Amino acid sequence: MGVHAQQTTFSKLVHGETQFQVPLYQRTYTWQRDELRQLWDDVLELVEDKLEGGEPAAHFLGSVVLAPERVAAGGMQRWLVVDGQQRLTTLMLAFTALRDHHRARGREKKAARIHDLILVNGYQDGNDHYRLLPTQADREAFVACVESLPTAGGAGNIGGAYRFFLAALTEGEERADDQWTGAVESVLRGFLSIVSITATEGDNVYRIFESINNTGVGLSQSDLLRNYLFMCLPKRGETVYRTLWLPMQELLGPARLELLVWLDLVVDGDNRAKQSEIYRDQKRRLEPISSDEDALEAEVSRLYVRAGRLMRIVEPSRESDPGLREVLERLARWGGQTHYPLALQLLDRLDEGDCDPKEASAALAYAESYMVRRLFAGHSTTGNNRTFMELPKEVEKELENGRSLADAVRRALSAKTGTRVWPSDAVTRESIRSRPFYKTGRSHQRFEILRRFEESYAASEPVDYGKAKLTVEHVLPQHPAQQWFDLLAEEAGETESPEELHTQLVHTLGNLTLSGDNTRLSNHPFHRKQQILDSSALRMNQHIAAQERWGRAEILARAEEMSDRAVELWPGPIDGVVHADAEWAGWGELRRALLSMPAGTWTTYGDLAALIGTHAVAVGNHISTRPALHGAYRVLTADGKISPGFRWPEGQEDTPDPQSVLESEGVPFDEWGRARRAHRLTAGDLAALVGKDDFEDETPVRTAEGAGGSGGIADGEPAAARFEMLLRDNQTPGTAEGVLATLRFWEEQGGSLDYGKKSETSCFPMLSLDGARARSLWPLALYPVTGTAEVVFQHLKRRPPFDDEVLRRELMARLNRVEGIVLAEAKLDLRPSFPLEVFADHGEELRGVLEWFVHTVALAEARRPVDDAPGGAG
Repeated sequence: MGVHAQQTTFSKLVHGETQFQVPLYQRTYTWQRDELRQLWDDVLELVEDKLEGGEPAAHFLGSVVLAPERVAAGGMQRWLVVDGQQRLTTLMLAFTALRDHHRARGREKKAARIHDLILVNGYQDGNDHYRLLPTQADREAFVACVESLPTAGGAGNIGGAYRFFLAALTEGEERADDQWTGAVESVLRGFLSIVSITATEGDNVYRIFESINNTGVGLSQSDLLRNYLFMCLPKRGETVYRTLWLPMQELLGPARLELLVWLDLVVDGDNRAKQSEIYRDQKRRLEPISSDEDALEAEVSRLYVRAGRLMRIVEPSRESDPGLREVLERLARWGGQTHYPLALQLLDRLDEGDCDPKEASAALAYAESYMVRRLFAGHSTTGNNRTFMELPKEVEKELENGRSLADAVRRALSAKTGTRVWPSDAVTRESIRSRPFYKTGRSHQRFEILRRFEESYAASEPVDYGKAKLTVEHVLPQHPAQQWFDLLAEEAGETESPEELHTQLVHTLGNLTLSGDNTRLSNHPFHRKQQILDSSALRMNQHIAAQERWGRAEILARAEEMSDRAVELWPGPIDGVVHADAEWAGWGELRRALLSMPAGTWTTYGDLAALIGTHAVAVGNHISTRPALHGAYRVLTADGKISPGFRWPEGQEDTPDPQSVLESEGVPFDEWGRARRAHRLTAGDLAALVGKDDFEDETPVRTAEGAGGSGGIADGEPAAARFEMLLRDNQTPGTAEGVLATLRFWEEQGGSLDYGKKSETSCFPMLSLDGARARSLWPLALYPVTGTAEVVFQHLKRRPPFDDEVLRRELMARLNRVEGIVLAEAKLDLRPSFPLEVFADHGEELRGVLEWFVHTVALAEARRPVDDAPGGAG
């Protein structure tokens, strides 16, 4: 058996007349946003190094295992991809997006070079024309991208990856220039290192693949560092291990020990340190003292001391100063490890006597403010980790200029560079007034902000948040009864409807509070809500209950009052350091949304406005003054018609009319020129595509009593009973009976029923695998008031076996065969819906689809090895 392994780059690997063919039995392409984002972050680091004039060290991407096929006619070498198809496909799609990015900017020569040298074999026909030939299920979507067909960038993982890279390239060049794009191309071509493992013809390549992957449990980065250190401590090793290393290891545990070793590099000024390469970097740092046992013991001792400080960050109850403990607790509840480098630097200085606890608290509060204000303004969290990794070095520079610690942190965060933007007071106030706060950030972060507002009232008897089961509540309901619209009609302007006014106001901060009575509040009229809110222990709710009515004027007045509190609670950047002419973040978000739309979809001015927190008129004006915006033709009026004011940008006047372009992408229109509603992307769909958390999204919660439980409802009413009551109150008897019969059928198949925690008690038919809640699947979410059943492809795509796109398409096809259900293929990655009334007349057919779903999962589970790890061939 002959195996040849060599290190190479992507452009060298695909050079010449060659083809990489993914065998038909391989699983489909599976990479999604998380994997793509990780690769892109690595690429951006190399790009930064290159632009700073350095020659970046190649980033190891992984290995590919190839088996040679016979040389095809015309001398083309064909390889079977035994392992590594995910990486190869991803890079091909990145180059496809780069080619189209060049084309869109008139750089035809650069586009042609990529097309001819990387994507295709120019002198070959048919399937041989493509340098990569994916497995049959992915082929059509991949060819659409390579050939620039109208359907390029459609639904599914292939189209999603293409759109991801197109959006990333567009945003990157907006912030930089074409020199940046050139550096990206250079990195993709030559600085991603791949180990190519090839077998000679006739070898059993699958056995090779198995031996490569069957390497057992590898050593962690901290294990490698420990082994290196104690190899260099022949005399003192035993004492150092017993008194320092072992206690530190027991205090932190494996994951936190690794985290500490990484933070140790970052806080000492290495803002490029990667957690995957800390052994290499620490070894390089320690090599000069590797023969000095005293110095090495001092290094381990320093780590041991820092371990105690890290635990005060992770578990703030260990911090003795009350003021500092409070800030650390707020940041711990905020979640994530973004603030860790700064917090460790501050605790170093505090313990070494360089500052007092009050100053450390103030400095850390600026970090909290930076993250909170960015959430208010709708800025992406992308870049936050990089900002806080760079901070220790920048803070040290500011301290050398004689500044206090808190001032040093504030100045460093105020400097606008790249993605680092700390919104000003004016931007924060406007964001609180107009942005859909309920659709921003993560749900626990929104809760923390409202908790801080409540605490700022300094009630004589503060709320015990550990015991109180509080959730975020809309005062003006999400699904209001007619009398709410009658009230809004009194305030609606000439050009806006009460429904538009509702959309504009409902998710803003001025309309949100905390409550333990969500179910009782529900969509009741305001006078009923007043009674409930007035009896609340929360000062916020008593203020709301004191109003005579609740409409636009009251919501905006409360937003004004909250914005006054916000700029006090979360102080902003130093005036003059932030660029005054910085573009409003919402327009960047709008561009991201347009770039993320799959081919075959459309949206409205109102949906975009709800996404970014402005008015439909403002969105219309913005798009009309920038006709070259990618995908602007996909934005239609509320009834699905082409806007009368739409114009193609200069130089594209001979493009077919927008309706013809949309039809070529797969959007059907009726005889009155209206696009089919099944292809429309709502604000929630757009938010899912751009990666915003929790937007119009709900996932099931298992109550204490389990299926059909009675635990999760504030007034003690069982969730199952409440769902049935809402269903019977809001739907026809036939629909209600059809839904309930189907849910009974589901339980007979071995499934269970879970319920949502919002005021409209939704129902989720669940399958728990291995009896484990962590491994569960649900095909539908049923909403009894709005009368819809959502098909949750968005969740299924991350859960085996439906992470296989073929099975998701099969589920969609089976549902579409049921009369009354129209699910657009373009929404395969989202949560398309159909009316609950389908259950009335076609319940039996729906039960047939659910039976297939259960059978498919059972079959996949039976085939899954006991120790199977998720994921497929890399």
